[in-house]
Amino acid sequence: MSWMFSRIDNMGRFLTTNIEYTINVVLMVYVSVRAAVLDRAQGFRQIFSVISAQIYFTGWQAVPLISVLALAVGSILMLQALSNLTLVGGVEVLGSFMIAILVREVAPLLTAIVVIARSGTAVASEVGTMRVNREIEALEVMGINPLSFIVFPRVVGGLISVLCLSFYFNVIGLIGGYFLTKFFHEIPLGFFLDSLANAFSKEDILVFVLKNSFSGIMIFVVCCYQGMLVKKSPHEVPQVTTQAVVTSVIYVTVFNLAVTALYYLSQLQKLGLV
Repeated sequence: MSWMFSRIDNMGRFLTTNIEYTINVVLMVYVSVRAAVLDRAQGFRQIFSVISAQIYFTGWQAVPLISVLALAVGSILMLQALSNLTLVGGVEVLGSFMIAILVREVAPLLTAIVVIARSGTAVASEVGTMRVNREIEALEVMGINPLSFIVFPRVVGGLISVLCLSFYFNVIGLIGGYFLTKFFHEIPLGFFLDSLANAFSKEDILVFVLKNSFSGIMIFVVCCYQGMLVKKSPHEVPQVTTQAVVTSVIYVTVFNLAVTALYYLSQLQKLGLV
């Protein structure tokens, strides 16, 4: 029985630690926004320049990778859908299939993973290096709140970038996937667009905004938070970067799963099945 109590105790400590971590991350979002609004040590022009640089790095420079990934995923999904739906005579639901799989699930998750791999690691290592080089202390000496000058612009830039990249992923995945699969299956473009329009609903917009907004905010807050945890040694930088990646992936995956479960539960309730 002792091993059981030990396991329960370890699980309780694990849950407590993760709850505290989540609370600290949420508080960091609030404090950084409050500092950016109330802190007058630097103007909004300087903050805007940092936001612009973050959007350029996170959003614009990720477009080639997102294009290739979206084109490949969209084509694979279209081929699989047409190959199976044609056999059962259900080509009419092609739009519903693409909206359900690509727009609601694949695009938000893959976009978040790409952003974590490219920009999340860069932000965590950058902030950690700034801590080691005492650049953050220098900002504090000059009267500049590091949360308003470092965290807030990166979170805002990351949020805008993730939303734009995910929208771009959907467009390239749907339209590019259609034209690539046109070599194998002759489907009129008008039929495909009508199928997408009939399958699209206002709930899809809500799911899109929820998933991508959470990903954009949480990725960069977690990475900044992990970077701030660096004390003095440069050897801590790769450690906190790895932890930032793992934590961001867990948060994004769990949230996407929760939103998907709630969405389909609400659909079952509308049908009277639950």
